Amino acid sequence: MRPWLGWALKLSLVGLVLLAGFAIYLDAVVQEKFSGKRWTIPAKVYARPLELFVGQKLAKDDFLTELDALGYRRESAANGPGAASVAGNNVELHTRGFQFYEGAEPAQRVRVRFSGDYVAGLTQANGAELAVARLEPLLIGGLYPAHNEDRILIQLDQVPPYLVETLLAVEDRDFYEHHGVSPKSIARAVWVNTTSGQVRQGGSTLTQQLVKNFYLTNERSLVRKINEAMMAVLLELHYDKQEILEAYLNEVFLGQDGQRAVHGFGLASQYFFSQPLAELKLHQVALLVGMVKGPTSYNPRRNPERALARRNLVLDLLAEQGVVTAEEAAAAKQKPLGVTKRGSMADSTYPAFLDLVKRQLRQDYRDEDLTEEGLRIFTSFDPILQSKAETALGTTLKGLAGRKGIDQVEAAMVVTNPETGEIQAMIGSRQPRFAGFNRALDAVRPIGSLVKPAVYLAALERPSQYTLTSWLVDEPFSVKGQDGQIWRPQNYDRKAHGTIYLYQGLANSYNLSTAKLGLEVGVPTVLRTLERLGVSRSWPAYPSMLLGAGSLTPIEVATMYQTLANGGFNTPLRGIRSVLTADGQPLKRYPFQVQQRFDPGAIYLVQKAMQQVMREGTGRSVYNQLPGSLTLAGKTGTSNDSRDSWFAGFSQDLLAVVWMGRDDNGSTPLTGATGALQVWAGFMRRADPLPLNMPLPDNVVMAWVDAGTGQGSASGCPNAVQMPYIRGSEPAPGPGCGLQAPVDSVMDWVRGWMN
Repeated sequence: MRPWLGWALKLSLVGLVLLAGFAIYLDAVVQEKFSGKRWTIPAKVYARPLELFVGQKLAKDDFLTELDALGYRRESAANGPGAASVAGNNVELHTRGFQFYEGAEPAQRVRVRFSGDYVAGLTQANGAELAVARLEPLLIGGLYPAHNEDRILIQLDQVPPYLVETLLAVEDRDFYEHHGVSPKSIARAVWVNTTSGQVRQGGSTLTQQLVKNFYLTNERSLVRKINEAMMAVLLELHYDKQEILEAYLNEVFLGQDGQRAVHGFGLASQYFFSQPLAELKLHQVALLVGMVKGPTSYNPRRNPERALARRNLVLDLLAEQGVVTAEEAAAAKQKPLGVTKRGSMADSTYPAFLDLVKRQLRQDYRDEDLTEEGLRIFTSFDPILQSKAETALGTTLKGLAGRKGIDQVEAAMVVTNPETGEIQAMIGSRQPRFAGFNRALDAVRPIGSLVKPAVYLAALERPSQYTLTSWLVDEPFSVKGQDGQIWRPQNYDRKAHGTIYLYQGLANSYNLSTAKLGLEVGVPTVLRTLERLGVSRSWPAYPSMLLGAGSLTPIEVATMYQTLANGGFNTPLRGIRSVLTADGQPLKRYPFQVQQRFDPGAIYLVQKAMQQVMREGTGRSVYNQLPGSLTLAGKTGTSNDSRDSWFAGFSQDLLAVVWMGRDDNGSTPLTGATGALQVWAGFMRRADPLPLNMPLPDNVVMAWVDAGTGQGSASGCPNAVQMPYIRGSEPAPGPGCGLQAPVDSVMDWVRGWMN
């Protein structure tokens, strides 16, 4: 036996050496990952924070909708962050506080009083007046790494009462006694499983579970189990219990949101309850801890009855172990699951806007920075306006149902602030929630009559030659191009309209008079005007460009109209305001930029003509939905064979561009007025914009003219109306009322100036 014992001893020594070497290797693996960067954290994208101040235009219902999206609890009194109470036109809330780019906003109790659609009062809980209060912004999405893991990192001091006690009671009651592996738990599990005849209890400690999730796979084998046990012991040799517990709270898998894996209690709280983890109550904590055993089996949205039974079992266990009283457990069991529904603002995605954010960020950051470093991206996105835009589109499409081919019609929409150029809402598809081809950014389509304001602007920049009351001839003509082709434009109604005022050509979207004007000014001049408006595409100087043969995307159209809406000041469109690092350090700001491109007087005249589009021209149906007192400016657009339906228009505080058409470029049953304009009007009706009120520029004067002749008149004459002119281009004052021109169609058109 002696030789065999010798060999056995040698083999044992070799085994011990190999085991020691393997242990050293495992120890290096454990320390390297646990001491370094433990997780790749996706960038988080936030909407604009809602700022409250007296005089702000904000309806109480819209305010409550945003509070619901942020997960504020409706309670009898606003006791504690995330609580709100409503009494008539008064809302009291306890804000949560937030780390903004400029610094931390503290949590505070705020009382908001509404009157109509405005904030009429803003005070602290003690009655002291507040100049401004800012809510935390809504999380609208993230930029995820390839493995699609997501989490919101939390620290132990941020967890709600009972979370740690509940987790240990259910998963590892001996956590503070063992050193990574618990023989007592293993023996207890063997006994329970043997006596019951089925696997009812596991013997793994929290440390082993963390090791399995953090380092290993879900493979069921003895080798993996040995590795798990060894690594658990090594982990506890190097790190204290609090570090291990905190890592577990952030690593545990708790569900699947499409392709996104939900890891950690921080994200699970937002995903299932739309609330920060710190605000969860006992019954919510019990549900999340109960899901650790099987996130799919106990998913409260898919299997509510099974989840409820599991939650109540956890509550009973807490009462048995003395973590809570029997009365507290019984009260918690009476609570509903309380999970939010899918599709609310809080857990929906906005793929078109997030696509814009990604593209703008990639100009400054690498992909791995965006998907791994936990950057916090603050944007101009307005979830209230987005909801109203989506509702307007859905309602319009529903109203058009039944028209031939309408099911194949797609849509896109861009909403901006005319003064800042900030993009506030975006729709890239008739189904706004589905990611895919982003038509708002990528659908390059002929813009039709949307180009016409540029033609008239190019003319009105020459006040010695053109004014709003210059006479144009709207009659058929033809032009021979450089390629020998003959171009013969036609009006949409296939009629000629004779001699008209210049502004009538734009208001009524006449092709003949517009094309003739554009040729007089010069096609290259019009193209340069478009470039100054913000159009960066190069178009050939063909006469057909004067009537919209050139193609743009909806966001490019919005850029063009932004300059028209902002008094001739070009403001590059942007969706991002600032970027913070994961630990709240300022990283980059995207400041407001502005450049004056046009004389304000010429822009003022074009705006006035575009207001007549809405009052008397192709956009007049907008006032079927909106009050006549609301001053708006806009332009319809329809491409050849009704392939594209466009509308671009603005108020004082909102600009929106809508496109409708087919992806295959087929004909639609829509014009600009019957399609895109209806979506635009439905949105504006819900958004309740401020009326357009551009101040009179210094170089513009108002002159009295005779409505029938366009010549100077006196204010008391029956046919006299006031018209704006660049100073020096106004007609000479008239000799008094004298002979009055007949009240004809021209008078009907000009009467709109008095509204």
